[in-house]
Amino acid sequence: MTTFDDILEEAGKFGRCQKRIFILLCMVSMPWAGVYVGIVFQGFTPDHWCRDPAVVERREACGWNLTESRRLTVPLDNSSGQQSSCEQYEVDWNATELTCDNQELEDLSRTPTTSCKHGWEYDYEGRRSFVTEFDLVCSNAWLVDMFQATLNVGFLVGSIAIGYLADRFGRKMSFLISNLLNGVAGILVAVAPNYISLLVFRTLYGFGVKGGWVAGYVLITEIVGVEFRRTVGVIYQMFFSVGILILPLLAYYITDWRWLQVVITIPYILFLSYYWFIPESPRWLLSQNQNSKAVKITEGMAKENKMTLSKNIKTLKDDNADSTTASFMDLIRTPNMRKHTFILSYNWFTSAVVYQGLIMRLGILGGNVYIDFLISGLVEFPAAFLILFTIERIGRRLPFATANFVAGVSCFITAFIPDSMFWFKTAVACIGRLGITMTFEMVVFVNTELYPTFVRNLGVSVCSTLCDVGGIVAPFLLYRLAVIWLELPLIIFGFLAFLAGGLVLLLPETRGVPLPDTIDDIEFPEKAKERIELQNQQMVNLLPNYQNITSNKDWATV
Repeated sequence: MTTFDDILEEAGKFGRCQKRIFILLCMVSMPWAGVYVGIVFQGFTPDHWCRDPAVVERREACGWNLTESRRLTVPLDNSSGQQSSCEQYEVDWNATELTCDNQELEDLSRTPTTSCKHGWEYDYEGRRSFVTEFDLVCSNAWLVDMFQATLNVGFLVGSIAIGYLADRFGRKMSFLISNLLNGVAGILVAVAPNYISLLVFRTLYGFGVKGGWVAGYVLITEIVGVEFRRTVGVIYQMFFSVGILILPLLAYYITDWRWLQVVITIPYILFLSYYWFIPESPRWLLSQNQNSKAVKITEGMAKENKMTLSKNIKTLKDDNADSTTASFMDLIRTPNMRKHTFILSYNWFTSAVVYQGLIMRLGILGGNVYIDFLISGLVEFPAAFLILFTIERIGRRLPFATANFVAGVSCFITAFIPDSMFWFKTAVACIGRLGITMTFEMVVFVNTELYPTFVRNLGVSVCSTLCDVGGIVAPFLLYRLAVIWLELPLIIFGFLAFLAGGLVLLLPETRGVPLPDTIDDIEFPEKAKERIELQNQQMVNLLPNYQNITSNKDWATV
């Protein structure tokens, strides 16, 4: 029996064909950064205060600046000593002696105050966000959290649905369907007439984005040799970091959130052209008993790689071909599968909460959000290189657990460093960002390595739904707890990361282990190892006869 891994030995484990497909699919990771954390710029909340029509009218007539008119409407917040953003003096300015030449009024400190009655004014600083357009401040500030939460609701539902479609109808088809949905929903977000429709379209947008990204990830890891899986997996995700670097540059020059949304969406429309450039996964086709299609695609890969297949490719077979339909029960029915599903799901949850939380935290610290975002994005690249350097030398499990521990410790320490030690606090926070980025990148490919082929895409999708739950929780956790104490979310992040690291140590090591084909390979790894060693020994025993046959050109015998 010839397996797909055997054929890859001759077709090319990472030849020209796989490299071309890999580069094309890496492009998918870049716009996802804008979707995932674009709220930092699209939901930017500028300095704001209550609008008083009478004061606005006087300011325009008299040529006052914002500071001169603001002191007439905005009382001081007793708790912070800053000018209030949500209250105004209860004064009828048309009944006062206020003139362009006379702005010196009596002390207003004893004047009654009230909540904003006529909306808000904003210090735009040249930027328009959906917050300023829909007045999502003060009592409506929690609606900003909903913008991110609805995206993750879409991620949650879509990743399961598209994950099922990918295992039922193919990686390529689900990838293309998701990108079609992304293109349509992304444009609808950009033209949403009100906030309710914005949330609905944002949910639809999330439905396709993550599922398509996971389908692309699974596809590329299934067509390369085992020794290249970790490299393509890490670099595939590293292009998300490239998107993180590009996003603040786009946001700096595109100051309207709607046009920024259009620019983020355009790549998904272009990805529909991949119909002509990427194949279906031969591994998936074999698992569905579609051997003839798998053979045709594999022969095409070998041809593009300028390789010749000398094995009898028509004997390609998948041990689990009879189980053509994946189900959720496959993920929890047996002990090891159940353990893997629980631990990986929790790590997805923690990665999302801490990663999103640390990024969105940049928007509430009061610094230069463009520079801060760019620096935090640069930190992600060392994370990728650390993974590539360690996981083949040390393995997956120890670096995975260590990265969680580092992220947890950094969050704890950062919370207690005083603001006066700005650069030290920034450096420690960057170390935390480095650690959680490593965990986020590692959980994806470790997830693919711990599930058999017929349920691999569904397994990744189901486990990653906890990532979406984490994404729903993250904005509420960050923004609401930060009101109590700015550093309180960091304490929560640290605890979550520590627990995740401990659970990772319970997972098996997958370094150098071929992708599992059956559930038995997961439940009885020693038997699976013996089976692979037996197959390899049989190939070695047949090699002398095979060489003799080929040297005599006895192709009929072959």
